[in-house]
Amino acid sequence: MLEVNVSVMRGELTITASFKADTGVTALFGHSGAGKTTILNMIAGVVKPRTGKITLNGTTLFDAQRINVPPEHRRIGYVFQDRRLFPHLSVHSNLLYGFNLLAQNLRAQQPDDVIALLDLAPLLARKPANLSGGEQQRVAIGRALLTSPQLLLMDEPLASLDSARKGEILPYLERLRDTIRLPIIYVSHDEREVQRLAAVTIPVVDGVAGPLGP
Repeated sequence: MLEVNVSVMRGELTITASFKADTGVTALFGHSGAGKTTILNMIAGVVKPRTGKITLNGTTLFDAQRINVPPEHRRIGYVFQDRRLFPHLSVHSNLLYGFNLLAQNLRAQQPDDVIALLDLAPLLARKPANLSGGEQQRVAIGRALLTSPQLLLMDEPLASLDSARKGEILPYLERLRDTIRLPIIYVSHDEREVQRLAAVTIPVVDGVAGPLGP
């Protein structure tokens, strides 16, 4: 369970978020510039909130009075719109990058299982430059999963794809949602994506996320 109650200033806009997210997909839905990515970055530890508290599975990640766990210690996977794969590494090496840095006892997700989940076996020897946008995003999702996160953040993962590539990857996102028992915070401005994937939708309007919406 993720519990978020934070605020931060960005220019003249105060961005506030107050919500809870359990296993499955919780969507932050709103137009560009509403503050959705800033909210993800506060959860990830990239942006420090001005006030509030963030807890994940009972562990406090941020408390304005006393705690600010570094991003690398938050056990959070992050999937970006632009994928951010290592161009000089093969798909297989990209997938294993974070996995190899984990202690053995923290490896909850195994490479063979993630490769099968996302149908990545035919791609393992290739470099990112030789993949389609949808294939690159599947690799990015797989790499995030193999850090064995307790929470997965997805920031507009389909925004840079055309409709055909979106159609290819959406079934994998549904499979991920239904197979991996994690809270997933999914940022989008596409109502069709949100309706298809999310159990809970949180509107983000003028920097304000919440209260919970159906």
